Amino acid sequence: MIDRQAPVQRALVIHPLRSDASASRDPELRLIEASGLAEALDLEVADARLEPLRQVRPGAYFGTGKIEEIKAHCEELKVEVLILDDQMSPVQQRNLEKELQVKVVDRTGLILEIFARRARTREGRLQVELARLSYEKSRLVKTWTHLERQRGGTGKTGGPGERQIELDRRMIADKILKLKKELEEVKRTRALQRASRKRVPYPVIALVGYTNAGKSTLFNRAASADVLAKDMPFATLDTTLRAVRTPTGRDVILSDTVGFITDLPTELVAAFRATLEEVAQADLLVHVRDIAHAESDNQRRDVELVLDRVLSEHESRPPLIEAWNKIDALDEDGAAFVRARAAASGLDGTAQGLCVSALTGEGVKDLFALIDSELALDARPVDLVIGPDQGAARAWLFRKGAVRHEETDEQGFTHLKVRLTADDAARFVAQWPQILSEVPFVPLGEVPEPVHFLEA
Repeated sequence: MIDRQAPVQRALVIHPLRSDASASRDPELRLIEASGLAEALDLEVADARLEPLRQVRPGAYFGTGKIEEIKAHCEELKVEVLILDDQMSPVQQRNLEKELQVKVVDRTGLILEIFARRARTREGRLQVELARLSYEKSRLVKTWTHLERQRGGTGKTGGPGERQIELDRRMIADKILKLKKELEEVKRTRALQRASRKRVPYPVIALVGYTNAGKSTLFNRAASADVLAKDMPFATLDTTLRAVRTPTGRDVILSDTVGFITDLPTELVAAFRATLEEVAQADLLVHVRDIAHAESDNQRRDVELVLDRVLSEHESRPPLIEAWNKIDALDEDGAAFVRARAAASGLDGTAQGLCVSALTGEGVKDLFALIDSELALDARPVDLVIGPDQGAARAWLFRKGAVRHEETDEQGFTHLKVRLTADDAARFVAQWPQILSEVPFVPLGEVPEPVHFLEA
């Protein structure tokens, strides 16, 4: 029998304690996160350690003494890969590999490798490949020198011709150009799909958040889906859409997006712009936070930084609410404190927070009730009378979750109190102009509470 399974490589994970680094993140937690990223690549973490670093050396990142110490540690542990939880220049990475005689991977390369393994759809593979090539373009080394063009002869000395490393760079540049063209086609296709959804039309709710915050678990519970959900970084990459009905009967499209992380590589943000357009075009963003994590607030800031980069080219950004997930992972006192914080959220201009547990289902019904109310903020009440032969109009209103009260008179006419946004009112008029065109679009006073047709 031939063993075709790749051997497990041992890795040493190092998080440098730089004197010029920001102290906003706990180094121990950053080290744990980096170890989790290494394990997500099926590496065996032989050791994970913090290394004090007074100054980053331009040649090999570490100084000579520190390199000797790390080399001895690598030989003792018999590791084959060094994971450095920081960004390195191509020169630093190449020189450090020569000194240590092991493969060196920085934080950007580690995340890119995880993305390359997890991408499943053609779009995801295109985006990852573009990001990888953009990252590796400056990291080519001179290896295939025997393939370089030879000097001229016949008595005259010609030039050396095109070197192999120059040829490699040109080939990568050509491939990047090709990938960008293919991704433009993907972007155009996504735009057509969004235009098709707007004609239906259903509001789009995008789940965003830090990696491993529980977005896919919440998505599966809400949409009865089977998206991969594991306790690991970047378990899913490809955007998934599902139709979901809220407790008031409103049909919405729920979108599960790729997770964010601290120091998300610029190459990935640029390459995944076609996917992240779903975030920019959403009607509402639900920021899923791991509220049980010790650095939940810092993770929130990291997500907001990425959102700012993604939405910077758009005039307006969708409204945002927060789902404080994993409330079940806290003890009784901790959960009570977090619930008190959630109750006070949204009063100082911050996003409204709601405690949920995607695992047990606690608070999910309330979350979708909050989504309902956010989507109806710009809706106004309208009285309608629908004839017995206009059942399609009545069904449309119920699918939109717009109906607040319904009565049927002796002649069979249905009297409805509904709440419609200006866009929905315009769509309703386009399909049934005889019903709404003569109805004044003005408030009717107090409107009954929404009727919950389905339990969450």
